[in-house]
Amino acid sequence: MKIGKQSAPYQSICTSNPETIIVRGHDLVDGLIGSVSFTEYTWLLIAGSLPDAKQRRILDATLVAIAEHGLVPSVQAARMTLAASPEAIQGAVAAGLLGCGSVILGASEAAGRFFHEIVVESEEKSASLTDAAEFVVRAYRAERRAIPGYGHPLHKGRDPRAERLLALAEDTEVSGTYCQVAKAVEAVLPDIVGKALMMNVSSAIPCVLLDAGYPLLALKGVPLLARTAGLIGHLLEEQTRPIGFIMSHAAAAAIEYDGPAPDGFVANEN
Repeated sequence: MKIGKQSAPYQSICTSNPETIIVRGHDLVDGLIGSVSFTEYTWLLIAGSLPDAKQRRILDATLVAIAEHGLVPSVQAARMTLAASPEAIQGAVAAGLLGCGSVILGASEAAGRFFHEIVVESEEKSASLTDAAEFVVRAYRAERRAIPGYGHPLHKGRDPRAERLLALAEDTEVSGTYCQVAKAVEAVLPDIVGKALMMNVSSAIPCVLLDAGYPLLALKGVPLLARTAGLIGHLLEEQTRPIGFIMSHAAAAAIEYDGPAPDGFVANEN
């Protein structure tokens, strides 16, 4: 994925002089600090304007929904990094974030792009959202691409976090085209894949955010920002109730060596 050629030497996020710091056109000290929440400030930094009450509530809800998910691989990487390098909490946070990809946390971005393809398909062909969803899902299946944001190893029905986010979008009157697309995909999946695949939180996050006006290209930043808070919580606990080496030893005990060895060699029992 390319981001295009560099153009004029300008940026529009922040500037300052000895007396004043300007962020997105606002005086940081007199207009933002103590006056806006971090969620509002996040929207301002990303979208360029302060959110209305509905947008703030939706972004806030998605951040809360995805900040913590137990001892997933990215959290284990962070905790074991801190165990090995306790002076470098920033390195441990980075290790956890570097472990966030297409399987962990990246699905929200992929689902958002997938939904956008369906919206474009609907507009270009003057098709219903359901017909467009069926066309794009079949195209994904023909290319053996996963359908992002559907199915969950634990939640066999619809992910309860997805249910809550969709309900919140309805309550705040934000729910629109992208939420309709997400539901249309869920409806056409059984006939195409042969079984029901219900929405999980990774499809709910992009549909409610996009309907609220959040930028498509910044979708991946939401779960990354949210999970940073979760990682910091885990790393504080790692300093007070360390389990990094317990996880390391558990891995060594659970995984056996099956490579070549000299005659007579006997491995230590874990």
